[in-house]
Amino acid sequence: MQTFRKLAIGLIAACGIAGAQAQTPLKIGFIGELSGPQGALGQDQYDGFMMVVERNGGKLGGVPVQVIKEDTQLKPDVANQVVQRLIERDKVPIIAGVTFSNIMMAIHKTVTDKEIFLIGSNAGPSPIAGAACSPYQFVVSWQVDQLAEVFGVHANEKGYKKVYLMAPNYQAGKDFLSGFKRTFKGQILDEVYTPLNQPDFSAELTQLSAAKPDAVFVFYPGGLGINFVKQYQQAGLLGKVPLMSGGAVDGTTLPALKEAALGVLGAFPWGPDLDNPANKRFMEEFERKHNRIPAAFAAQGYDSALLLDSAIRKVKGNVADKRAFMAALKAGDFESVRGSFKFGNNNFPIQNFHIQEVAKDAKGRVSLKTIATPFKSQADSYHAQCAMK
Repeated sequence: MQTFRKLAIGLIAACGIAGAQAQTPLKIGFIGELSGPQGALGQDQYDGFMMVVERNGGKLGGVPVQVIKEDTQLKPDVANQVVQRLIERDKVPIIAGVTFSNIMMAIHKTVTDKEIFLIGSNAGPSPIAGAACSPYQFVVSWQVDQLAEVFGVHANEKGYKKVYLMAPNYQAGKDFLSGFKRTFKGQILDEVYTPLNQPDFSAELTQLSAAKPDAVFVFYPGGLGINFVKQYQQAGLLGKVPLMSGGAVDGTTLPALKEAALGVLGAFPWGPDLDNPANKRFMEEFERKHNRIPAAFAAQGYDSALLLDSAIRKVKGNVADKRAFMAALKAGDFESVRGSFKFGNNNFPIQNFHIQEVAKDAKGRVSLKTIATPFKSQADSYHAQCAMK
């Protein structure tokens, strides 16, 4: 009888240990543009995010996670369907990713109104940085206007008097050009908006050339950027009229552009050559795993996973304690690839912004070289409109 009792106790204990080991994974929805001409951007975000998860053996904050990846196809209606499915069917407490601003604007209110934590690693439209901000949003990337504002300052410093502007006709395009105009002190020769999926810019480039600007500022991400830069070069403008770009030159576009983009300028809070321990580790691991230079999208996805890793650990996996988890996210207690990192009152970062030139790196590869840092510890232009403290 005594032997039987000991055996039963042992079986109960073993079952308890097995139950603890088989901890239910924390579900995280990851949404982004994962197909079509812009698919490289979302894939880069996802690759950076998953590097942290895989390095930790499928865990964040010591807790097993199940990352449910969904393609929003750059279609707001598809994004809304995906989000509803993640919330209602999959019961996710966290949604990460989000590549384009029009997608963020489509899903932001639905997600945050349901008190689901939204960890954005790219899209940063102006409304959610200002009056439409939410305590459930944590945007790890930047507010869209900032990449343009820093170029306005750079153009002033270079003495450009007349600048020509171009962008796709959607929220981020409008935010970019508004940002440039906010800080540029010279004359805007023209402000041209093209359809979001227009691949041919020959007519617009003819008009641009005739305007004879001192410089050009454009926002064309992903495949749009590849087309624009190639056509800019083919039109004989590259090397004659300085090209400042948001999104057109980065780790997702340079493999296709190569030497055709040499001399084009970009701007980001992160760059592959930033000299800090976290970035060196990121660059080494990413290049070893993916055999390519990462873009800022990957760096931002990586940082967003590090943020979640820190916050989930602080609440010991209990993300249902929303007040505690919110405070843990707000603390931003992780080693960013950008160096120092902290959130402002609107849960957007306060950070440096660098000007980068397309140039060859020490290995002879076409990459981005940091040449200036016009903004240091910069908050976005909309944070005062956000009621959060």
